[in-house]
Amino acid sequence: MFKNIFKILRLVGRYWQYVVAAIISNFFAVFFSLFSITMAMPFLSILFEKQKLVMDKVPFEFSAHAIQHNFNYLISQLIINKGNNTALAVVSLFIILTALFKALFSYLAVHFMSPVRNRVIEDIRNNLFAKVLILPLSYYSNEKKGDIISRMTNDIKEIEVSVVSSLQMLFIHPITIIIYLSTLIWMSPQLTLIVILIIPVAGFILGKIGKVLKKQSRQGMRRIGGLVSIMDETLFGLRIIKAFNAERKVNDRFRSSNRLYTRLMTNLFRRRSSANPVSEFMGSLILVSLMWYGASLVLNHQTGMSAEAFIAYILIFSQIIPPAKGLSTAYYNIQNGLASLERINEVMDADEGIKEKPDAIPAKTFKDAIEYKNVSFKYNRNFVLRNINLKVKKGQMIALVGQSGSGKSTLVDLLPRFFDVTEGQILFDGRPITDYKIKDYRSMFGIVNQEPILFNDTFFNNIAFGVYDAKIEDVKKAAKIANAYDFIMQYPNHFYTNIGDRGNKLSGGQRQRISIARAVLKNPPILILDEATSSLDSESEKLVQDALDKLMKNRTSLVVAHRLSTIFNADEIIVLNESRIVERGKHADLLNQNGYYKKLYDLQLFS
Repeated sequence: MFKNIFKILRLVGRYWQYVVAAIISNFFAVFFSLFSITMAMPFLSILFEKQKLVMDKVPFEFSAHAIQHNFNYLISQLIINKGNNTALAVVSLFIILTALFKALFSYLAVHFMSPVRNRVIEDIRNNLFAKVLILPLSYYSNEKKGDIISRMTNDIKEIEVSVVSSLQMLFIHPITIIIYLSTLIWMSPQLTLIVILIIPVAGFILGKIGKVLKKQSRQGMRRIGGLVSIMDETLFGLRIIKAFNAERKVNDRFRSSNRLYTRLMTNLFRRRSSANPVSEFMGSLILVSLMWYGASLVLNHQTGMSAEAFIAYILIFSQIIPPAKGLSTAYYNIQNGLASLERINEVMDADEGIKEKPDAIPAKTFKDAIEYKNVSFKYNRNFVLRNINLKVKKGQMIALVGQSGSGKSTLVDLLPRFFDVTEGQILFDGRPITDYKIKDYRSMFGIVNQEPILFNDTFFNNIAFGVYDAKIEDVKKAAKIANAYDFIMQYPNHFYTNIGDRGNKLSGGQRQRISIARAVLKNPPILILDEATSSLDSESEKLVQDALDKLMKNRTSLVVAHRLSTIFNADEIIVLNESRIVERGKHADLLNQNGYYKKLYDLQLFS
C-alpha cells in the first residue's frame, strides 16, 4: 500500500509550491474558524449578562491569556460606554468578519490543490501511455487490448476520484484536527483525554470495514476490462458476427459478463457507502458522550471551565468531526483506489524487454550486410526459430517462404528488434544490433504488412506518418510511386480527406498502397514486406505489386511471400519448415531439387 502511495506522492512533489500554498491557506482558514468559535464565549456572557467587566489592560504578549484578557477589556469598555446591545452587535460583526476570512482561505486551499490533483492525473496518464509505447510486442500477446484500454481510462479515473482527491484531504484535514485538538487540550486536558482514547477505537472499526474494498475493487476493474475487450472484439468482428448469425451468442456473452460486473459493483457500492453513516454515527456517539461527561463535570464544579466555555469547547470539538469523517472517507477511497493503482503499476513496472545500452551508438547508414548467426527464438516455452544462419547483402532481395507457423514473420520481426533473440545474434554491418540506438536503428527499415495499419486521419498524415517535416510535394510524389495518387485525387479534399477508422473508407488494395506510399516517403535503405499482397484480389495485387517493385528498386529487401509467383526473381529464396531453414537458393535451383519448395510450388500451381 505505502509503496503505491509513495509513487503518487512523488508525482505530487513536483507541484510542492501549490501544496505549500494550500497548507498555509488551510492554516489561516482553521485559525479564523477557531477565532469565530471562541467569540461564542463573550457573546453568551453578554447575552446572559455574565460578562465580568475588566477594567485594566495588560501588556500585549502573543499568549492566550494576554489576548483573552485584552479582548475582554475591549468588550467591557463597549458594555460600559455603549451598552450590551452595542457590544453584542460588535461581537456579531467580528464573528461575521472571521467567518468571511475563513471562507476565503478555505477556497484558496482548494484553489491551490485543484491544479495538483489534475496535473498528477495528467502525469499518470502520460506516463502510462509512454510505457504502452515502449513495451515490447510480446507483452500485448499475453494481455487483452480492452483491458489495457480500461486501465488507461477507468482505472485512471478511479485513481482521480479515489486516491488523488483523498490525498487532498490528507494534506488539509490533519492540520485542522491538530489545531482544534491542541486548542481543546489547552481548554481542558481532562475532557480531551477522553476524546483521544475513543477516536482510535472508531478508527479501528472503520478500518475493518475498509479492508474488503481493495479486493472487490480490483475484481471490478478486471471485469470492466473484460467488458471493454468484448466491445472491442465485437466492433472489430461485426462483419463476421452478422455473417454467421452470431448476434445472440455475442449478446449473451456480453450480458453474462455485464451481470457479474453489476453484482460486484453493487456490493462494492454498498460497502463504500457504509463509510459515511458509520463515521457519522461514531462521531455522534463521541460527541454525545463528551457532552454528557463534560456537562456533569461543569455542573459539579469539577473542572475550571464555565458553562459558556464548555459550550465553546463542544463547538470546537464539533468542528473536528467533519475533517475526521473526511479522513475516514479518504481511507475508504484510498483502499478502493489502490486496486486501480496496482493495475496501473502492473503496466508501469512491466519489463520493457527491448533495452538500449547506455553506450549505444547511432546507426546512420547501411553499408554492407545483415547477418543472422545461429539465431534461435523462444516464445513462452516453445522455440519458434532454431539455429538460423542467413546473410543479406546490401542490394539483395531475400524471400522467405514456408507453411503458416514456420517462423517467417518472426524472423523478420527480430530484425528491427520488435523482439530480442533467445540465442545467437543478429549483426548489422558487422556489429550486433543491440549495440545501436533503437530509434536510429529502426529508422533504417520500412515495413509493409499483410494487414495495412492505418490511422483515423487524413491521407497526408497517414503517408507522412513519422516524417515530421514532410511537404505536400514529397507526399504526392510518394503516392504516385505507390499507384495511390489517382484514387486519392478523386476525393473532394484530396490528400486532406479523412480515411476513417483503420482506413475503413478504402478498399484493401487502396489501404495497402497508402502503406507503400508511407514506406516510399520514409525512403529507408532496408525493406521488410510481410505477405503484402496475399489478401488482395488479382487487379489490386497487380497495382500493389507494381508499386512494390518500384519501392524495392535499388534497396535491400526481405520479403515474406505467400504467393510464390511474386518472388521468382529473388536473389535467394529461404524455405522454412518447423522453425528451421530446410532449403535455400534461387527459384529454378529449388525446383530442380524437387524438395519442399517444389511441393509448395505445385500446390499453388494446381490449386
